[in-house]
Amino acid sequence: MDYKKTNAPTTTVTRDMITLSADSGNVYETVRVIGKRANQIASEMKADLEKKLQEFASFNDNLEEVFENREQIEISRYYEKLPKPTLIAAQEYQEGKVYWKNPIKEKDKM
Repeated sequence: MDYKKTNAPTTTVTRDMITLSADSGNVYETVRVIGKRANQIASEMKADLEKKLQEFASFNDNLEEVFENREQIEISRYYEKLPKPTLIAAQEYQEGKVYWKNPIKEKDKM
């Protein structure tokens, strides 16, 4: 996922949950969907960060060899400045990019 291209805000935004939950008809289900998507995004971001920082990993136990790496600091700062996963998930939900299904509702329809 390309986090640079997201148009999610970097600060907290107040949203009208009643209008946001018009698709599902249930505010709690909407929050659950956004929360699950936020967990997926957070795990993707964590995996990407760990993969990038793995290059700088030191497997020595010697404390004298610990030093600051400018590239590692820049990568960490980049990930700190990104919008939080919940904000990205809420933006994706608003734009209709999130697909979900509720097996209980589908079972009742049959």
